Amino acid sequence: MEKKFFKDNNKLSALEAQYEAQKIAFAPIVFQVVRTMRDLKILEVLSKNKNGLTYDEISNKINLTKYGVQLLCETALSAGVIYEENEKILLSKIGFFLNSDEMTIANMNYNHDVNYQGLFYLDEAIKSGKAEGLRVFGDWETIYPALSSLPTKAKDAWFKFDHLYSDSGFPEAIKILKSFNPKNILDIGGNTGKFAMLFAKQNPDIEITIMDLPQQVKLARQNIYEKNITNIATHEANILFDDTKIPKGFDIIWMSQFLDCFKEEQIIKILKKVKESMSTNSEICIMEPFWDRQVNDTAAYCVINTSPYFTAMANGYSKMFRYTDFEEFLVKAGLNVIEIIDNIGLCQTIIRCK
Repeated sequence: MEKKFFKDNNKLSALEAQYEAQKIAFAPIVFQVVRTMRDLKILEVLSKNKNGLTYDEISNKINLTKYGVQLLCETALSAGVIYEENEKILLSKIGFFLNSDEMTIANMNYNHDVNYQGLFYLDEAIKSGKAEGLRVFGDWETIYPALSSLPTKAKDAWFKFDHLYSDSGFPEAIKILKSFNPKNILDIGGNTGKFAMLFAKQNPDIEITIMDLPQQVKLARQNIYEKNITNIATHEANILFDDTKIPKGFDIIWMSQFLDCFKEEQIIKILKKVKESMSTNSEICIMEPFWDRQVNDTAAYCVINTSPYFTAMANGYSKMFRYTDFEEFLVKAGLNVIEIIDNIGLCQTIIRCK
């Protein structure tokens, strides 16, 4: 069910509100300082010295000047990443998550290596409806055909982020899909084939077909070949082209974090195409991280703040959705929701439609 997040936003005093405003104003500086401390191993050194260290001791352990260490640590102190006790520096709980938590590390790398420079052009992207920030990586209209050509750090950060949030839901999603006893599945937007390969290996008697752009299908085919999986087929197509037809004869049409790559009218167009390919026994299963169906504010915050990436870097027009908005797209496409399954992996929801 829909939850109400961020409901205390107007309950701060004026002084508290001013302080929060300064945190936002200086957020880019704080981000880069803390990322630098992580990458220079300052956070790691502090995590291994529970009783704290002086500035001199930190600088000696990581071979940096005391000036550099103190400058970084003072900003970190203001952000609650560290704290001082008995003239020593100690890692706070916030610092622990920044240094050790898989989700936090993936978020930070993704924002630094993929988004940081490109978000400088967010205002242009909002006005033009194009991924203006993608220019930092080359002359591309959208990021999807560019993924295999991104610089190594950016590519690694993108796939780590994407797979962290998607993959956490895969084991449960596979069990759910299998419980519907399909003979075959069409995985639209199957990307590099990660979900399809996991499903196919666990269910060798079920055929699964990946449908995606030629560049992504090429990567998927290579991965499938290397894993020697025989119950996966591929279908190259750009689903937005008017003459693209959805292959028929599938029991389940599966779309995992695919529709958030499009704008409203495109989503409705895709869903109508899928509907035309369905029989009375077919169903659509859509897995998306709807921010208003998350378990807590932290999850909602992470999901909702992925949207500016889509605007500045991915395509200029898509976003992470509130479920209540997305439900309208399903209605306009003539589909009926028969079940909603929340809390799949880190942040996913599965919608079943007929």
